[in-house]
Parts: sequence; structure tokens; C-alpha cells
Amino acid sequence: MIRIYSIISLILIGMIFIYVADEMPAFGSPDNQINNRVYDRYTERSFEETGVTNIVTAILAGYRGYDTLGETTVIFTAGMSLMLLFSRWKNG
Repeated sequence: MIRIYSIISLILIGMIFIYVADEMPAFGSPDNQINNRVYDRYTERSFEETGVTNIVTAILAGYRGYDTLGETTVIFTAGMSLMLLFSRWKNG
């Protein structure tokens, strides 16, 4: 009985994934929302608003600073956890 429920739930989840993937815009299409909303602002006003000449650096450090800080914190925490884990494994 559990096997039947598992198969039914797998089929339902698969159908949801297929529906969502079908509704996604084409990859790299210039009509995507992300290209219509922020691309012009980033390319035209990034130097004025952030003072950074490199657009990629302006986006990561200026516009998405808190997000980048959060990602860096997660990576740092994972690295420190691995170092502690391996140091205990080696010495233990």
C-alpha cells in the first residue's frame, strides 16, 4: 500500500515539475522579465550609484551587498565546520 502511495506521489510531483518547466521562459530570451527590469538600470547607472567602474563588481558589492555577504557567511561557516570536523577526525 505504501508503494502505491509513493508511486502516485512521484507521478504527481513529476507532473508538477513538467508543468512548471513548460511555463518557464526560454533561456537567454531578451523578453525575460529580468532583462526588462534591471538590465538598463545596471548598465546605465551603476557607476553613478555605486562609484565602481566594473559592472559585475557594482552588482555584487553595491546592489546585492547583503545577499553576497550572506552567501559568504554561509560558505565561511561551512568551511570552518569542515576544518573542525577534519581536525577532530585526524586527532581523534
